[in-house]
Amino acid sequence: MRYLALIIAVMIVVPTFGQRKKKDDDGIAPAYVEGIAYALPRTGIKVHVEAIREKFEPGPYAAYAQQLLGIKDARSRASVKWSVSAVKLETFSEPDPQQVYKAMGGIAATISLAPNGCLAGINAAGTATMPQQVQSNKTFQKPDLDDGFSFDYFSDTPFLIPGDSSNNFRPTAVSVEQKAAEAAQRVLDCRMNQYDLAALRIDGEYPDGKAYEVSLEELKRTEQNYIKLFVGRTTYKTETYSFDYVPAANEKNAVIFRISDENGVVPASDLSGKPVMVEFEQVAGLLEKYQTEAASDNPDAGYDGVYYRMPGVANIKIIYELNNLASARATIAQFGTIAPVPEDLLGGNYSIEFHPETGAIKSVQMK
Repeated sequence: MRYLALIIAVMIVVPTFGQRKKKDDDGIAPAYVEGIAYALPRTGIKVHVEAIREKFEPGPYAAYAQQLLGIKDARSRASVKWSVSAVKLETFSEPDPQQVYKAMGGIAATISLAPNGCLAGINAAGTATMPQQVQSNKTFQKPDLDDGFSFDYFSDTPFLIPGDSSNNFRPTAVSVEQKAAEAAQRVLDCRMNQYDLAALRIDGEYPDGKAYEVSLEELKRTEQNYIKLFVGRTTYKTETYSFDYVPAANEKNAVIFRISDENGVVPASDLSGKPVMVEFEQVAGLLEKYQTEAASDNPDAGYDGVYYRMPGVANIKIIYELNNLASARATIAQFGTIAPVPEDLLGGNYSIEFHPETGAIKSVQMK
């Protein structure tokens, strides 16, 4: 009986010991290696556009322009046309979501970052600062302001004349042809008055020179206003816009915005307009040379997770209907290549600064 109790005790103790040992083995904390994440920058293009809207309003008497005034081909249909008057190119930088890395181990304690999270330095004295690049992009148009002009103002003949006994005293509408004839007569009167005024001036019967100039200018203005009843009028409005575009590493061209005759400057997604293209022509051979020289035979290259960028250079053109609206030559970070910082420079004996706009190495100094 005593041996049976001993066997039972052993069976209870042994599994318990085994379970505790296994738990202790599983509970061993792994050795975590922490680091600091950072990004390399990429370059974007900001396009500032100034566009002019040309709006034509036909005159109400366009059909009588040739008959009454001898003006041929008077336009009778309203139209709106937009054209680009000026384009300005700028560049900006931002973190590249495709180029995010982590500096590992002790190196993580030596790096410094720019305010946007891009790598700025290693063992550097301070943190690099970047200029503010926040700028709102306009995607709407200003409402048209009423300039007070109306074709109805240039008419002395009422639209309705009183009736008489022949039509039971009912008002009668004045015909468009009759009002057009009245307006044409006003144009001819203004021209004749200008002639008479000039004749008086020549004869010396208009001594006040300032009054002469004012009177002549008023007659010309009145003539032009009445002529608008036949030839119409054109008004202009200027709008400004800004568009941002970030090209991919191998980007050649893309639609950056569009121009619509009705809606003006619209986003690239609005198919109502004709496309305005941005074209990139990378400097030939630069990328290949970078990649050749940046290649490393060190098997530990990149072990500490610190990389820099050798930016590319490109000619940029803004093209609309085969016309070159603007061109520039700029440094584009993502058109270059990426390489690890040599491990020999990361041991603490060197101070390295980077350009936070491009990711390129700015300086390497021995501490």
